[in-house]
Amino acid sequence: MQGKQQYLETLHTAYGQYFEIDSMLYEQKTPQWHLSIFENRQMGRVMALNGVIQTTERDEFVYHEMLTHVPILAHGAARKVLIIGGGDGGMLREVVKHQDIDTITMVEIDGAVVDMCKQYLPQHSAGAFDDPRVNLVIADGLAFVRDCQDKFDVIISDCTDPVGPGEVLFSSEFYAGCKRCLSEKGIFVAQNGVPFMQLDEVQDTVRRMSTYVKDCWFYQTAVPTYVGGSMVFAWATDDVHARQLPLALLQERFQRAAIATRYYTPALHQASFALPAYVEQAVASAMTVAR
Repeated sequence: MQGKQQYLETLHTAYGQYFEIDSMLYEQKTPQWHLSIFENRQMGRVMALNGVIQTTERDEFVYHEMLTHVPILAHGAARKVLIIGGGDGGMLREVVKHQDIDTITMVEIDGAVVDMCKQYLPQHSAGAFDDPRVNLVIADGLAFVRDCQDKFDVIISDCTDPVGPGEVLFSSEFYAGCKRCLSEKGIFVAQNGVPFMQLDEVQDTVRRMSTYVKDCWFYQTAVPTYVGGSMVFAWATDDVHARQLPLALLQERFQRAAIATRYYTPALHQASFALPAYVEQAVASAMTVAR
């Protein structure tokens, strides 16, 4: 390993992973953050923030497809979608595949992030920012959902881990704002970490969000970059049937949407709501406290 520069991830104590840096493409250090974008021969271009890997070119499709197509196809008639965060454009790339969607509002706190990712991670957005249905709003996500008067069929929170600037996107106030912005059968989803390493964050979400909706749950997928096992996505809606749709109906909606995916399938969609026993038990325990 001598002579090889490495990026050491420090999200968890006493456990982590490293990436070899073949070439550093961009680096910015401020008192608040240390942002790096570098080349790695296994994972392609990698973006990291404050010691935490945010996304890689090689496996980002798993994360972005599952966080978009699951709620959109579960809803079945989504016309207005709101994305909170997602400055790299990966989430937007997947949402614009759905031709039945009329408007897509994306709220990113820092416009410079969008410009930087267009330059250094162009495959993530793949031109999605140019879609005429997209309205890019440079604003704080919490303030946006607190003040917004629109209603959305699907809200996707593409947030970082709940530390530093991303912490407010896991707050009760944020969930209350998102619920207020949801249409009658609207669905909210959000990144919620790797439960084997971050089970307390799952329980915090349940305690803070479950009182606002009739169905608060999680679904899971395995993203190789996010170390520690399968990660979960928060799921919140008043439509109690939305996560229990028959496979045949999901297949019909998927075929009608005529979208190309590399990871998502209707069968995976349906199976993703089955959680390990320890996660189910943690959710149930937190739900008892919340109620």
